[in-house]
Amino acid sequence: MHEPAKSVPGALALLAFVVGCAGENVSDTAQNRLVYDAWRSQRSHVEVTASGSVARIFGIRVGPSGAHEGFLLHLAGAEGRGLTVRVEDNVDLTGPLDLAEGQSVEVRGEYIFDPRGGIVHYTHRDPRGRHAAGYVRVGDKFYQ
Repeated sequence: MHEPAKSVPGALALLAFVVGCAGENVSDTAQNRLVYDAWRSQRSHVEVTASGSVARIFGIRVGPSGAHEGFLLHLAGAEGRGLTVRVEDNVDLTGPLDLAEGQSVEVRGEYIFDPRGGIVHYTHRDPRGRHAAGYVRVGDKFYQ
């Protein structure tokens, strides 16, 4: 009778792990809903985290604020409602992104409304310290 009691801590650890994993998925979905809601209400300057798959890569272009690599991110899950956003990352700060179409990506940055889906930029640290740091995560690689 005492033997099952010994396995309770293991069962509780497994339950905590499963609940934690489920929470991450719900969180990702909720984050994509925030992006969709910002687009639908035409709001800009909203800090967001979004996850999905790379739909198209634009490559690196040099402009007045440095070299940026752009790509389209198709938001994952029902809460993203099929929205695709453009991501612009300053590769002068993060280095070039190792991207492939169809790859899963998570980004954090500032959302700017655009009727075609919007733009997420500031996906890097701000050397001037005036803006929240963003990031791009591609698999186990973290660009900031």
